[in-house]
Amino acid sequence: MSRSGAAVFEASAGAAATAVSGPSVPSGASAASAASGASVSGPRATARARPIEGDRAPRARIVLGCLALALVATALAALMTGATGLANPEAIRLMLAGERPQGDLLLMRDVIVLADIRLPRVIMAGLIGASLAVSGAVMQGLFRNPLADPGIVGVSSGAGLGAAAMIVLGGGLLAPVTALFGGHAVSFAAFLGGLATTALLYRIGTRGGSTHIATMLLAGIALGALAGAALGLLVFVADDRALRDLSFWGLGSVAGATWDKILTAGPVIALVLLLSPLLARALNALVLGEAAAGHLGVNVQRQKRLAIVAVAAATGASVAVSGGIGFVGIVVPHLLRLTIGPDHRYLLPGSALLGAILLIAADTVARTLVAPAELPIGILTALAGAPFFLWILLTRRGFSLG
Repeated sequence: MSRSGAAVFEASAGAAATAVSGPSVPSGASAASAASGASVSGPRATARARPIEGDRAPRARIVLGCLALALVATALAALMTGATGLANPEAIRLMLAGERPQGDLLLMRDVIVLADIRLPRVIMAGLIGASLAVSGAVMQGLFRNPLADPGIVGVSSGAGLGAAAMIVLGGGLLAPVTALFGGHAVSFAAFLGGLATTALLYRIGTRGGSTHIATMLLAGIALGALAGAALGLLVFVADDRALRDLSFWGLGSVAGATWDKILTAGPVIALVLLLSPLLARALNALVLGEAAAGHLGVNVQRQKRLAIVAVAAATGASVAVSGGIGFVGIVVPHLLRLTIGPDHRYLLPGSALLGAILLIAADTVARTLVAPAELPIGILTALAGAPFFLWILLTRRGFSLG
């Protein structure tokens, strides 16, 4: 782990007892006393009434409020801009009212663009960005490593293999699946591939009812390599059309956003986002290590299973409809830890908001920068995310390559 990553997670360990039981615990109290609610008397009773030195909760609440406002502003800006220019205010009014103009073809075009193209893209980009960022925050807390991302649990590699198999073989060997699911066949195959890979990875990493995170990490690397080999074989036998589809899907895009896809993937993603705060206490405790978390009353194995299933479901649903989009799950939680601290009670909702903002903004740039053509959104997230992450590694706490 780099020094910057270590610094963040050292801070997590120092704040974990406070985050597990609330900000009213004095900094001198032990984690066990904080979790059990032991009484504090004498000078410590006075300390209980004062905010803990270094407590970032007030700042975190302000940042969350600002992020919520920024998300609304970003979504409105994305709706207003596009290849056809700024949206007509009358078209926005008609869209919100659910009406379609009669006679005015230009106004009708603007309403259709807003309601059936831009709005689904904004919603899908927001859901996927929030999903990837929250999944990254959960995995980093679970693995106690700021470099962890949803790909570690095998979702990305498995989903990529499932989608590639359907793209290449959907007209032949897998034609019955195509006939059954129609236009959703690739998304279904990607989602199923991600969940199947995660289930296999979880089975490998679980022995005697205990899930070993290190084993899962190593197994994930091995399964990712196997999936990459199988994907390479599919690329070798693919025709020109399939190769183009594979390339575009692998780079990630929300250009194919429709209301049907939102209704397919949206409920899964929304459910995980709504339930993810329930993992905050366990993730705060796990920063101290599994043994300490157990002493704090956390059912470690159960919480690990819930976290893995949540990440697999949310990331699988996201990758299934957007393809591979990288760095959101790494950069967003890391940036927020530097801003609001390591407390997952604020980190998880903050990651959802900032991830949504990032991907909505990236999609807006992708569809306007070289209009009428479109850039794959994965290119933009990699171009922005990779240099930023390297800057974090090289500048925090004197880190150097030498």
